[in-house]
This record gives sequence, C-alpha cells and structure tokens, in this order.
Amino acid sequence: MREISFDTETTGLNPRGGDRLVEIGGVELWNHIPTGNAYHVYINPQRDMPEEAFRVHGLSEEFLSDKPLFEQVADEFLEFVGDATLVIHNAAFDMGFINVELEKAGRRAIPNSQVIDTLEIARRKHPTGPNSLDALCSRYGIDNSKRVKHGALLDAEILAEVYLELIGGRQTALGLMPEEEEAVSSSASSELGELGSFNARPRPSPLSALMNESEYEAHKAFIEGMGDDALWKKYGS
Repeated sequence: MREISFDTETTGLNPRGGDRLVEIGGVELWNHIPTGNAYHVYINPQRDMPEEAFRVHGLSEEFLSDKPLFEQVADEFLEFVGDATLVIHNAAFDMGFINVELEKAGRRAIPNSQVIDTLEIARRKHPTGPNSLDALCSRYGIDNSKRVKHGALLDAEILAEVYLELIGGRQTALGLMPEEEEAVSSSASSELGELGSFNARPRPSPLSALMNESEYEAHKAFIEGMGDDALWKKYGS
C-alpha cells in the first residue's frame, strides 16, 4: 500500500482570497514504512509575502522569486502522487490550496477519498488533546528539535513518524495505555515468578542432531589436532 505523508506552506489562510502555495513536501510510505523517496519543491506565488506567514516558515518573496510557478510543476507533482493516499495533518487546509492551484493550472483535483487526515485520527484517539503536530511529537517522544520554523518536507517527515504512532504501527504494547501495560506486566510476572525460578517445560521429543556420526568424528579429530590449549576443549567437543 502506497501512501504519501504530505505538507504545504502558503502565503496565508485563504486560497480563494488570493493566498498561494509556496512549498510542497511529500514522503513516500510503502506499507506504512518510509521508502526514502520524497518530493520537494518551492513555488513562486507571484505575490508579496505577508509578515505573519514569513514568521511561520521563513520563506521570503525574494527567495521565492526565481522558483517555478505551480503550473510548471503540476504534472510532476501529480505523477509523484499517482493513486497513493495522501496523509495530511489538518487535510482540509492543505487540500484546499492544492486543489485551487490544480484548478488554476487546468489539472484534475485530488478527491477527498484519496486523503487521510491525521488530525481527525488524533482527535478520536486523544479527545482531550492537544493534537497539534508538535503536541503529538511530545506525546510520542518524536524528535522535532529541528522544527524551528515550519517547512513542508521536514513536517512531512515528522508527520510520517506521528502517523505510524497514531495507527499503532510502532507500538510494542499494541496500543495499550500505561495503566493497562502495567496490569499486563504484573499479571505476566505473577504467572512466571522470578526469572531464576522459572523452569521451561522439556520438549516432547528431542531435536534431531545437526551432524551425522561421521561429521561428528571428523570434528573431534580436528579439535584433537589443535593441541591441549584449544579453546574448543574448554567447552567440550
């Protein structure tokens, strides 16, 4: 199953009110595991950069002035996405911008059926929140120390880790809450007792030998030829 952990940066909040995409980042997952394949592009929004947006992502109008227009990268973007599911935190925001830009470029929209919203998953799993990307990193012990400012590719990489935790793909405790883990651990300990007093049951029948008789005799002769100080002799032949 192919999925893409996905994020964007923009000039503001309203794609229908003149705000534009300025960065796209995507990380490919195969059966929930990152493949190392990624997509990343900066985009010239053909407009000024509001100070509030600049404070969020640090992308200036000057920096973006020589970057491609969205319509110039639309086809390669759609080719990378293909029929993969897009994994997005607060998907309505990012998909609003993506589909407006695709519409302006005369390309097909990406349907909601092709999108998973990790914010919705997080709200169901942790109804009392908070469920921002930073908060989920803190909850799951994911290092986001490089996230000084928002960046589409870095956020997509972090989101991939958060997504795996949200769906339980990397939870060794199978999604148990801490108190449940403790109860399971205590129950297991009471059944097994101290490790030193645990006695494994014998096999119903012994395993067959890995060496035949002639191989065993050849091995003994080889050890004998190594002399009295051979390490093998300390552990038996």
